Amino acid sequence: MTTEHKYVLGADIGGSHITAALLDMKERVVLEHSLTRKPINSAATCEVIMEAWAEAILEAHQKANVKLEKIGLAMPGPFDYEKGISYITGTEKYEAFYGLNIKEILATQLDIGAEAIRMRNDAESFLAGETFSGAAQDYSKVIGITLGTGLGSAIFENAEVHDANLWCAPYLESIAEDYISTRWFLKRYNELTGLNISNVKDLVALYDESDIVKQIFEEFSINLAAFLESFIRKANAEAIVIGGNISKASGKFLPGLSEALKKLGVNQPIFISEMTEVAALAGAASCWKNP
Repeated sequence: MTTEHKYVLGADIGGSHITAALLDMKERVVLEHSLTRKPINSAATCEVIMEAWAEAILEAHQKANVKLEKIGLAMPGPFDYEKGISYITGTEKYEAFYGLNIKEILATQLDIGAEAIRMRNDAESFLAGETFSGAAQDYSKVIGITLGTGLGSAIFENAEVHDANLWCAPYLESIAEDYISTRWFLKRYNELTGLNISNVKDLVALYDESDIVKQIFEEFSINLAAFLESFIRKANAEAIVIGGNISKASGKFLPGLSEALKKLGVNQPIFISEMTEVAALAGAASCWKNP
């Protein structure tokens, strides 16, 4: 892999923030001093959001003392990533984008050509980053999942990453995302205790003192193992990379997951991302690598 661009900006677009940084394409490392994170009101108007994005992108370049040239964006979907048109609706996030060419609007805001901006799915970007400069560099066929508010899935093969789009795959009595996401944890805790809890982090805090929370993580391990077993076999994957906010609680579910997968005859190595959101930045920037 070679690239004519020494530095490319990668940006990860979340529901509440944008994180941006420059990537040294030759060394495959993020310039840590350029890392810039800004809060975003994703329910705001397109103009307000674009101004915030542009501010973060320009600030990252200023920190690195690098001229703005090429940009890669990791975006949630649904989205026409090639054309830059948003089809996000019904999520209460980025509703103002619907039907608009975000690539052209951002390019105008930054005073650059739209051809200088490339976009890719956020789960795809995560796995692209891990295979470009992270834990899975040495494998030729890898699956990646992101565990959080939603369930992201992607496949790396033939030196390219593709969105597997398995969040809506049939699973048990519904779809995969209903059992493998933050909302499943919160729903299951309520079912077993009658109480509400805000997030998985709060569940982790109760783990040592609550047999119910231990049971929930054990159930999650089994759910995730069944999902991954099918995914691994279909993709003929050599390794698995797991990221997203729930992966931060891997100490509570990884032992059970590994055990459940072994019972299903799956022994491929599992990597918990150490790059966190930097993986998505690197993956977004790697849109500009030459095959």
